[in-house]
Amino acid sequence: MSFSIDPSLSQLIAHQFPAVKPAGSFYPLSGLTGLSGKLQVGDVTLLARQQQESTPMPGIDRRREYHILRGLSDSGLAPVVQGYNRRWLLLHWQAGRTLTPDEFSQRLPDITARVSALHQQPLSGFRLLLLPLLEQYWLLSHASRRHLRWLNALRRCQRQGEPKPLRLALLHMDIHPGNIVTQTGDALHLIDWEYASDGDVALELAAMIAGNDLCLAQQESLIADYAIRQQLDPAVLRQQIRRWAPWLRLLIACWYERRWQQSGDKLYDGLATEAWQQI
Repeated sequence: MSFSIDPSLSQLIAHQFPAVKPAGSFYPLSGLTGLSGKLQVGDVTLLARQQQESTPMPGIDRRREYHILRGLSDSGLAPVVQGYNRRWLLLHWQAGRTLTPDEFSQRLPDITARVSALHQQPLSGFRLLLLPLLEQYWLLSHASRRHLRWLNALRRCQRQGEPKPLRLALLHMDIHPGNIVTQTGDALHLIDWEYASDGDVALELAAMIAGNDLCLAQQESLIADYAIRQQLDPAVLRQQIRRWAPWLRLLIACWYERRWQQSGDKLYDGLATEAWQQI
């Protein structure tokens, strides 16, 4: 199903492609945040990502995403940026298909290599701090959905403070099969950079482990491979990942809770309930 193009998006397209009449339809994608759409401008396929203003998802900032992707323009790691305004980020469409969960497991060494290459890029200047993010989730939640388990977990984080970074790097922070595109030749490309920021490399690995339910053998393979590539002590890296684990569990629960409150989709209600049980 297609929709007419938002006027502010039309203005951005006209500015970036003055000689081409934009397509008359916008095709929303089925991503989890529901803020992206595909459109055609002449012979160029584009991805438009909206800045949601009425019911924002904590941590998403298209301006930050724009500057980070601009900084990665020569790296071959990220989509090509076409333009940005207050409401929209415009990118070239990344051709190919996303990985299946089985392919993600099989290609974990290749994914680790890609993540390692990302972490060797210059810092973006946009620092990721989890505690303010977790506090924002709490403040944006419906009072009827708040509970003691959530409050106690948040207070523990406030008392402890965030772990001191092992090593700061530019992180993607949403690496899963649906955000990895493969093309002819088996090259891997990371998409959906809306949570990217500078943070601890161990936090990225902790997010990969928690978000993809990696088994112990996969975790050990990821840690060992990454440690060699980044010249880190695997035991130290493993311990740092463990320090971040409770923070990630709370962040995941908060994310599902927010998506439930935004969408009313029972799927997210169930996922939130399951995630809270693990806190």
